[in-house]
Order: sequence, then structure tokens, then C-alpha cells
Amino acid sequence: MRRIISILLLVIIAFGISLSLAKIPFGVPKTKVGRHYINEGVKETGATNIVTSVVVSYRGFDTLGEVTVLFIAAIGLGAVLTTGVKGEMRKVQPASLVLYTGCRLLFPLILVFGTYIFIHGHLTPGGGFQGGAIIASGFLLIYLGCRERRISRVASNLAESLGGLTFVVIGLLGLAFGGYFLLNFLPKGTANALLSAGIIPIIYIAIGFKVGSELAGIIDNLIEES
Repeated sequence: MRRIISILLLVIIAFGISLSLAKIPFGVPKTKVGRHYINEGVKETGATNIVTSVVVSYRGFDTLGEVTVLFIAAIGLGAVLTTGVKGEMRKVQPASLVLYTGCRLLFPLILVFGTYIFIHGHLTPGGGFQGGAIIASGFLLIYLGCRERRISRVASNLAESLGGLTFVVIGLLGLAFGGYFLLNFLPKGTANALLSAGIIPIIYIAIGFKVGSELAGIIDNLIEES
């Protein structure tokens, strides 16, 4: 009986999927929005990376919301893990030679690579979120290999605050100059040049610092709690 019911359910699901697929107009764009981004994105934003132009320019306000969500998550995790009572200092077991050597040699290279990713986000695949995640992975390597070291909470909070403040100020300047939030009011320059795309590289640098410091802070809280 179970086999019969299972077969009937699979037939019903397959029939529903086939009907849904039959109604999808493959090869025919349902709206003109995507085509507009592809055809006009470079001219309107100056960014040769169309994904970047969509994320930071066309729907930049939504990206600000995503950064805010990450910020709230970092604050919430810190509040949950903070008990207000200092425990006894435990002896930290030294890391292996491979991890210890890796944290000393690779950490600055990881920082440089993450910075490269978010500075060139308007030209190549990548951007603020990806570069910030790479930077945070460098701090994770520090915690695993150089276990006695910790990030500076003051520097981390400062970088996080300045990143978010820069994002909001750039958006408000666009509102002041052109009448709407995050208007690309700076010169767009020449496509494929590093100094191009107006405000987009500035916003991505701000996002890179903010995301990197927030993720590093989350890792620091988790490592300290463990």
C-alpha cells in the first residue's frame, strides 16, 4: 500500500512540475529589466561588472539593508555570548607548526588579496562582501595558528562604524545632489579603468571594511567563548 501511495505522489509531483515548466517561456525575456541592465549598465554606471552595477547602484538601498542585517546579527551574537562575568584564564594549547607558520606568512597576503577583491569589484567578479569574507578568513587563520593573538576591538569597531557611515553618507549626498538616495553623482570615468564607476568603488571599499570587521568580530566572539 505504501508503494502505491508513493508512486501516486511521485506521479502527481511530476505532473505538477511538467505543467509548471510548460508555462515558462524559455528563451523569451518576460521583462525588459534584465536586458536593460546588460545593454545600458556600463553606460549608466561606468562599472564593467554588471553584477556590481545591480548590487551597488540599481538596488543599492537593498544592499544597505543586507549590511544592516549582518550588523544586527553581529551585535546579537555579541550580546548572547557576553555574560559579564570573567572566567578563569585557561592555558591555550599551542597550534601545530604548519598552522603557526601559515598564520605568520599568509595573513598579510590574505589581507592584500581581500583588499584587491573589493577595490576591483566594479571591474572583475568580486566586491565588498567577498573581499570582506576573505579578510575575515585571514583572522580565522590567526585564531587557529597564533592562538594567543586577538583582534583589537577598538580598531574593529572603528572600521565597522566608518564603513557603515561612509555608505550612508554617500547615499545622502546622492539625495542632496540628485534627489534620490545613492545617486551616482561622481564622474563615471573610463570603463575598465580603476578610477571609474563613480561612487561604486567607494561603496565597495566601505562594504569590504564593514563586512570584514563584522565577520572577524563574530569569529572572535565564537573563539573566545569556546
